[in-house]
Amino acid sequence: MLTEIRIDGLGVISTATAQFHEGLTVLTGETGAGKTMVVTSLHLLSGARADAGRVRLGAARAVVEGRFTVEDVNEAAGAQVDRVLESAAAERDDDGSIIAIRTVGSDGRSRAHLGGRGVPASVLADFTASLLTVHGQNDQLRLQRPDQQLSALDQFALETVGPLLRTYQQRRRTWLDARAQLIERTERSRELALEADRLTHALAEIDGVAPEAGEDTRIVENVRRLSDLDSLRGAAQTAHDALAGPADAPEDNSGALDLLGAARARIDTAEDPALSALGPRLVDAIAVVVDLTTELSAYLSDLPSDPGALDSLLTRQAELKTLTRKYAPDIDGVLAWAQDARTKLGSLDVSEEALAALRAEVDAAADRVRTAARKLTAARTKAAGKLATAVSAELGGLAMGKAKLEVAVGPLLAGGQDSAPLEVEGKSLHASASGVDEVEFRLSAHSGAQSLPLSKSASGGELSRVMLALEVVLASSDHGATMVFDEVDAGVGGRAAVEIGRRLARLARTHQVIVVTHLPQVAAFADTHLVVDKADDGAGKVNSGVHALTNEERVIELARMLAGLDDTETGRAHAEELLATARSDKADTAVA
Repeated sequence: MLTEIRIDGLGVISTATAQFHEGLTVLTGETGAGKTMVVTSLHLLSGARADAGRVRLGAARAVVEGRFTVEDVNEAAGAQVDRVLESAAAERDDDGSIIAIRTVGSDGRSRAHLGGRGVPASVLADFTASLLTVHGQNDQLRLQRPDQQLSALDQFALETVGPLLRTYQQRRRTWLDARAQLIERTERSRELALEADRLTHALAEIDGVAPEAGEDTRIVENVRRLSDLDSLRGAAQTAHDALAGPADAPEDNSGALDLLGAARARIDTAEDPALSALGPRLVDAIAVVVDLTTELSAYLSDLPSDPGALDSLLTRQAELKTLTRKYAPDIDGVLAWAQDARTKLGSLDVSEEALAALRAEVDAAADRVRTAARKLTAARTKAAGKLATAVSAELGGLAMGKAKLEVAVGPLLAGGQDSAPLEVEGKSLHASASGVDEVEFRLSAHSGAQSLPLSKSASGGELSRVMLALEVVLASSDHGATMVFDEVDAGVGGRAAVEIGRRLARLARTHQVIVVTHLPQVAAFADTHLVVDKADDGAGKVNSGVHALTNEERVIELARMLAGLDDTETGRAHAEELLATARSDKADTAVA
């Protein structure tokens, strides 16, 4: 729900703040006061394209700040908001609300912030997608587009159509992937065959050398050791002889181990406690020397004795370098390249048998898509009749009692340039991400009138009422969302205006509804009445503000909307009558 909005430097509005509440809120005001700027500000918070021409003359920038709460929205909408906030690292305010800000500079540059974080405008669009729906005159025109009509039908039948649409989309992706692979293999068979030969030759070369992980590093270490073999053997042997004594040394030229043993024997025979205390330390020293002697013996044993060992290692090193020059900087990289090459080689099979198997896979995938498409079409066709009946009934309550809406579901025929047509029931159809169906809303404005597409049959006022009727029917699917209507009552009056007000009030029982209106019959149904008024600052500039009306002020405003009768007793009496009638109607509806 939108709880507050602040506008600075937008159009005729220098600075304005408005509080919004549950139920139906109407904004009224004289022509040119800036009512449309409120709707424009909400468009900006929805991520709409920024227009520098909307910045107030003389201002450096326009700023729109909105505060939203999500306690009353449905579970899906709440989950969507949480995902957007998490991805943007945005934070909630202390009271749990979320603040969204959009700034438009006079130079056309735009910035967006969500929860204290700078974000792209598209993130604002994702954030408000499930919270805020703005219906302006352009939005009414969008209702004439087939894709919007299809979307409305799918929303109406979300529980039945939704799962079928997801199944269709998943199968379609599988089919298109397999089809693309078949086309690539077929059209590039010669090129792929050459690539397969190259990979096969390379793998044969690598397998012939049969490198082991880390082998090149170990060889470098061994070559270094073998190059210094004589000096390493001499150093190790000298150290070993110094500790254990040379094997051919006379008895009086013993090594360190014998000398330590003699020292221990002399100390063990001493009767002086201080001297005997040194015995354990000599034992430790002897143990260390024994360990060193053993390790030096093992080192000497491990040193190659084959004079050709170095040549063998150098030959092996040359073989490995042949591979590292061609495929990767080191042997581990060569092994990884070989693994990738084997995987790729498995997908480059262009033999007739492989292509036949892939064709069969594509045909089977197409059958699964075709089955899913038929089920989706059947569900939409069934839902279309229910949607048409429900909207037609609503139109009857909007002073279009003889009007009838038809929702036609037909095949979406493939064009001549369609890259992936799908044959269904003998027809070549375009398999779009939304299915193979084309939806068209047709309106018969009165009995006996020909049923024509909305774009050809509906006037501006009729199109507004069709959109409102549709929103009322679809209202149950997005409980808690904020719905904004700008000029939804354009081109209507009298009884039709009363019915629009009644429908908006009914819609406001499950949604927060904000309406910009010029009709007193609609404004009378408001739970909250805001007025946008303008004043001359004395310097030739007009400044507009927004404030909430008291009950007495509402009577005056409604009287003004009644052809400027705010200064007459008749006008005020009529306004009071409108308010009383609207309150009574809302009370009766609530009880029902």
